[in-house]
Amino acid sequence: MSAKSVPSSLTARVATLAWPILIGQLAVISNGVIDTIMTARYSAIDLAALGLGASVYVSIFVGLSGVMQALSPTIAQLYGAKKWAAIGNETRQGVWLALFLTLIGAVALCFPEPLLNIAQASTELNDKVLLYLQLLALALPATLGFRVYASLNTAISRPRMVMVLQLSALMLKIPLNLLFIFGGLGLPAWGAPGCAMATAISAWLALLAGWLILRHQAFYRQFNLFGQGLGRPDLPAIRALLRLGVPVGLSFLIEVTAFTFMALFIARLGSDTLAAHQITANFGTVLYMLPLSIASATCTLVAQEVGSGRLADARRIGNAGVRLGVLLSVGIGIIVWLGREKIIGWYTPDSRVAAAAMPLFFFIAFYQLFDSAQVGTAYVLRAYKVATIPTLMYAIALWGVGLGGGYLIGFDVLGVTPPGSRARPASGWVIV
Repeated sequence: MSAKSVPSSLTARVATLAWPILIGQLAVISNGVIDTIMTARYSAIDLAALGLGASVYVSIFVGLSGVMQALSPTIAQLYGAKKWAAIGNETRQGVWLALFLTLIGAVALCFPEPLLNIAQASTELNDKVLLYLQLLALALPATLGFRVYASLNTAISRPRMVMVLQLSALMLKIPLNLLFIFGGLGLPAWGAPGCAMATAISAWLALLAGWLILRHQAFYRQFNLFGQGLGRPDLPAIRALLRLGVPVGLSFLIEVTAFTFMALFIARLGSDTLAAHQITANFGTVLYMLPLSIASATCTLVAQEVGSGRLADARRIGNAGVRLGVLLSVGIGIIVWLGREKIIGWYTPDSRVAAAAMPLFFFIAFYQLFDSAQVGTAYVLRAYKVATIPTLMYAIALWGVGLGGGYLIGFDVLGVTPPGSRARPASGWVIV
């Protein structure tokens, strides 16, 4: 094999694994896009409630889901080492971990008042957000359980059925949203909380489908997933998952809460401003799925090579994956900036919300370069089970410089912000 063909073949391996992950992740994120678009056509206050509630939910779910991310590189290393029985045991311990995290998350979703108090929202808005979050607590066991299924399949380079289930859940979400947001078949119109009910139903059906596939498809029998029950929790195995998963979960939490608290602070500026932030943050999340999917595929392939002892190949795959993510993301960022007016129009017909969102799109286009580079390198490190140092860097950059700087500038805490720049949502986006 020539020297020139090696990078090309490695890039192709990453891309082959990444595209089903990307489509699946886009399907997941499209749930939020659909929620935003449909709720925007119901009422402005419900769109604001969705933005605030989704910010709180995502902070909780992404943090817990991040802990579950430890499963993928762990199983991928075992797959590279051809330790089939150990994969079954790790999967069962992943189920125990998901159950434990569900208890924590459900409590936070049912009693979110400390976070909601920061927003200082109206009683009507606050009540809608509270119901939205409590309904999402019903979905949490299913969404975390599905992460076990998805992590297993991604780790063994079989993400396509995960993609199919995620797309199917999205297709189901659309009619369920129509039913619960706008009412019908004897049901009242719920507005934003209706999105949460639709999410819960589709999540449980996706989990059931995933369980049936694992139970009945012949390929998975080699891993001994069934036949011995769930068994008892293996504390050393769970501790090993937590050693990797907790820093990963914290890094996810840090990244998302930077935007969550930005939304809580922006809520003080009114419903139109919060709605503009919701649109921008939602589309920024969609863009993030491209480098994230490439990073996830890269992590899987690097971990498999590490498990098989081929460390030089692991390094080359890592470099190829990071390079691919950066190049594609920069191109996407340029397209977004040029088409920002049309993109915002897809979200909302409200001219005031659109005008508030327009300047924010500069930031999500600009930081594609840096976002893709950091997520790519972070996931490569996770393949080697290194996560603590990147988490510390996230905390300093996003919580310290980003969120803290945005608050100080946006609300002129130090009395040095130019008057024309005060209390604007762009202040937070500039720093983050």
